[in-house]
Amino acid sequence: MSANKQALFAYSMLFPSVVIMAVFMFWPFLYTIYLSFFDWNMIKPTKEFVGLQNYIEVLKDPLTYKVFGNSAVYIFILLLLNFTVPYIFAFILDFVIGRMKSFYKSAFFLPAFISLVVGSILFTWILNPVSGPVAIVMGWFGLEMPIWSKLDGWVIFILSLITSWKIFGYNFILLYASINGISREVIEAARLDNVPLWKIFFHIVVPMSSATGIYIFIITIVQGLQFAFTPIKVITQGGPNYASSNVIYHAYHEAFVLYRTGHSAALSILTMVIFVILLIVEFKYVERGIYYENK
Repeated sequence: MSANKQALFAYSMLFPSVVIMAVFMFWPFLYTIYLSFFDWNMIKPTKEFVGLQNYIEVLKDPLTYKVFGNSAVYIFILLLLNFTVPYIFAFILDFVIGRMKSFYKSAFFLPAFISLVVGSILFTWILNPVSGPVAIVMGWFGLEMPIWSKLDGWVIFILSLITSWKIFGYNFILLYASINGISREVIEAARLDNVPLWKIFFHIVVPMSSATGIYIFIITIVQGLQFAFTPIKVITQGGPNYASSNVIYHAYHEAFVLYRTGHSAALSILTMVIFVILLIVEFKYVERGIYYENK
């Protein structure tokens, strides 16, 4: 087969994927940009061009900064629960625990198979402040469970906990596979020199698994916005008083509850711009310190 035919065959194999990307990603993105310059409620047959007015309103709206602050809290909590904790657990399981490794891996990963909608409903029952199992057990010790769905701060923490329960196993398995691939000779040499485990973790394991670690770091930030949407929608609908809403849910609320499509589109574009800036910073400054085995 000639080089031209090989190239043509390769492009023909890529064509279906390009079409799918164009239909389901590029076109919705371009249409969102288009809508951000119009005032439209999805009912009127015509759209009113307003220029940058939607962006100005979004930037002037105090709720915008509140939901961005909520989103930052979600991301921070999920980075602790779904990046730091699974990193430590993966290290302990690989280097400290000798037995039942398969059981622990299966147990951690099992929630990944369960729908987050089902998990949200399940946790709503478990954490019911009046009749839930946790409230009953706390009552035995004379403690009272707060009505977390009505309290600022508490509601974000509980929703983050529910989200973490769903996605913890995926992050854990990836980090475990990366740590398990580190040369045993390096670890054994450190142990023979009586290097403490915490130093092995921070000075050997983390740097040598940093390629996977930075992937989990980035995907956890995305999960802090995307996956948190489901428990917000199922349990709180952004309440109380937008205290549990994040930017993804707020954009949905603006478009499909309040029918402020242009406002929602402008908020979505601003969110995307912030993430692009974060990615540029990450690739420029963080990527330099990443260890790749074959680099």
